[in-house]
Amino acid sequence: MAPRNRYGVARTIFILLFLFLPFYVLFFDVMSALGQASSEYGKHQKSIKETTMTDTDKLTEKEGADLLSVARKTIENRLIKQETQDPSDSDLSAKFLEHRGTFVTLTTGGNLRGCIGHIIPQESVIEGIRVNAINAAFQDPRFPPLNEKEWRSVKIEISILTDPKPLSYSDAEDLLKRLRPEIDGVIIRKGFHQSTFLPQVWEQLPEKGEFLSHLCLKAGLESDAWKKGDLDVSTYQVQAFEEK
Repeated sequence: MAPRNRYGVARTIFILLFLFLPFYVLFFDVMSALGQASSEYGKHQKSIKETTMTDTDKLTEKEGADLLSVARKTIENRLIKQETQDPSDSDLSAKFLEHRGTFVTLTTGGNLRGCIGHIIPQESVIEGIRVNAINAAFQDPRFPPLNEKEWRSVKIEISILTDPKPLSYSDAEDLLKRLRPEIDGVIIRKGFHQSTFLPQVWEQLPEKGEFLSHLCLKAGLESDAWKKGDLDVSTYQVQAFEEK
């Protein structure tokens, strides 16, 4: 299947899941990962400038297609209980060996069938695609394990993330100015409270204040917590590929 490269745009169903499902259900391992990386979001965060996804960060259409193929073959091999030998590192794109966050989303008939990923990099891109493909197909707690009959109609989407970077801001007004709708995924953190929205959620919540209010509620904070200017805020960007 051919990929379609979409930067900052995703399925409405994917967006709604980020808006209305508990954070721990969608990403059961993100909380611990964010905790391990909390030093990045600490006292020094206001001295570090935001970044964006550069052309050198982006994968080509062929690289996206190759990773979609890896995700499909990984799930298929698990379904038929077939062991395959992974290709040599020398045969892989250098970008596949970088440590970056990844997500794998499965849909059937336009409906979500599984979505698992890492925001904080825990392994190489290609290994993250393999791990999250298996988790999305067989470990998403909202669904039973994928079966062979369903597999015939499954479509796969993968998302490649940049590393989250602390966002420097002085107050609530400055924070609003610095956020970039449909470009930035946003992580907020205050004490033990933390949550994230992928860039795709801007499609559902295009107004910056409303976006932040929903993100605060998702973290278990008051909806106006972002107005106090004491949240640790980080941003990241996403490049997505999906099967047609």
